Amino acid sequence: EAQMFPNDYDGIIAGAPANRTAMPLWIASAALKDKDSYIPTSKYPAIHEAALKSCDALDGVKDGLIEDPRQCKFDPKVLLCKAEDNASCLTAPQVEAARKIYSPGKNPRTGKELFPSLVPGTELGWGIQAAGPDPSANIFDHYKYVVYKDPHWDWRTFDFDKGIERAEKPENNVMNATDPDLKEFFAHNGKLLLYHGWSDPQVATLNTIKYYESVVGTMGGASKTSNNIRLFLEPGMGHCRGGEGPNVFDKVGTREQWVEKGTAPDQIIASHSTNGKVDRTRPLCAYPKIAQYKGSGSIDDAANFVCK
Repeated sequence: EAQMFPNDYDGIIAGAPANRTAMPLWIASAALKDKDSYIPTSKYPAIHEAALKSCDALDGVKDGLIEDPRQCKFDPKVLLCKAEDNASCLTAPQVEAARKIYSPGKNPRTGKELFPSLVPGTELGWGIQAAGPDPSANIFDHYKYVVYKDPHWDWRTFDFDKGIERAEKPENNVMNATDPDLKEFFAHNGKLLLYHGWSDPQVATLNTIKYYESVVGTMGGASKTSNNIRLFLEPGMGHCRGGEGPNVFDKVGTREQWVEKGTAPDQIIASHSTNGKVDRTRPLCAYPKIAQYKGSGSIDDAANFVCK
């Protein structure tokens, strides 16, 4: 909307903006193309727990969340089965499949990165894209009917070199919205509030960061764009909502204060509830800042964290 129809709105809220549509095909090629690489959903909790064990405390607080998965160097090889295969371990082909899910898509001929990967912390939702037998339905249909115009197209034949080139032709590239030039939207002082959960298993959070940074770079740097675009990342939140981390916050009120009062958000307080009762609050910080524990007080109270 901000890219193609910049004069429609004064303020836009965009959660988990979906771009780089070939990512589900990458995940399918990792976990579904070869039956030995398939990871049963029963193994997702073990992978998730291992990722948390490896990276939860990197931010200085052991709270069941990975604050910044970019700092996490988790290798699923730690779960390699030492004896009989079971739900708490991975076979060698499954280890490689998980490694590929955590790795960015690359052109096999040039080595160029095509799109970012999912990150540690997303494992509980992998079934959306990796449970099979085919890739995520909306993307699968897009490639069948728009890109290849063949209802019988076999996704297993997709080539991440020539296939990507075909998918990105103007007549086929109808689902990727990656233009960083927002000068027309910014010209009338438009505000773009981006948010994304770090545990999103459907749309790569790293891709939203990449888009945000491309806009900032294209539009003259952070000092010239901070009043028009801000990004908030949510540890433990899934696709647009839900998850283990605080994931409920006042998006509309924040946008209204920004558009109508000129108050740009530096942080937004988010909450997590269990059985209808709030049990944790945490500040969401305007990127690139993250929430850091002050060192005392409950780790479930936003007042004990600061954005740095």
